[in-house]
Amino acid sequence: MIDWVPVVFVAFKALIFGACMFFAIKWHYDQGKKGKDTRALLRTVGKVAAAFLVALVIVLLFTFGLAKHLGMDLNLP
Repeated sequence: MIDWVPVVFVAFKALIFGACMFFAIKWHYDQGKKGKDTRALLRTVGKVAAAFLVALVIVLLFTFGLAKHLGMDLNLP
């Protein structure tokens, strides 16, 4: 009997990655058609970097909070 969990997860991952790659390529193509606005580009890069750092902090806090809740020892030796 086949275990369907890996099949479903791999198919879902392939679907999501495919959609993300499509939209990333489309966005870059559309940006190439538009005029170059350096200030807007730098502003967007700053926003994306800030969002990434906030998301990273949230994931780290969630991970360590969950580990502490489960009673894991996270102290360095």
